[in-house]
Formats: sequence, structure tokens, C-alpha cells
Amino acid sequence: MDKKSVNKAEISRRTGISASRLSELSLKSSTRLTAEELYLIALAIDSEPAEVLEEVCKHLKIENK
Repeated sequence: MDKKSVNKAEISRRTGISASRLSELSLKSSTRLTAEELYLIALAIDSEPAEVLEEVCKHLKIENK
């Protein structure tokens, strides 16, 4: 996924997600992103939601037993 320059105020306006929530999502690694938020943000930045999901979750791995 290509890195895109994004304007949080514009994303907030387009998605209805508050600017403070967007800041929390981008600054705090412990903050959980909802599926609805991910979907709306992906649409707002003209990306496929599945691509955004892969980028957000790329650090997750299944444990081998």
C-alpha cells in the first residue's frame, strides 16, 4: 500500500470521526480501531478497505503450536 499524505480535518469531515479520535488512533498504539472506522477511513483516502486492514494488522501473527 502506498503511503498517502492525509489531512485529518478532511478525513474527519468526510467520515464523521472526530479529529480527536483520529489523533488518538494515529498517536496511541494501544488504541483499538473499529471495523467501521477502518472502512470509513479507507473510503475517505480512496483506498481499498482490505488494503488498509492488511497495513494496520501486518504485525499480527498466528502462533504455531
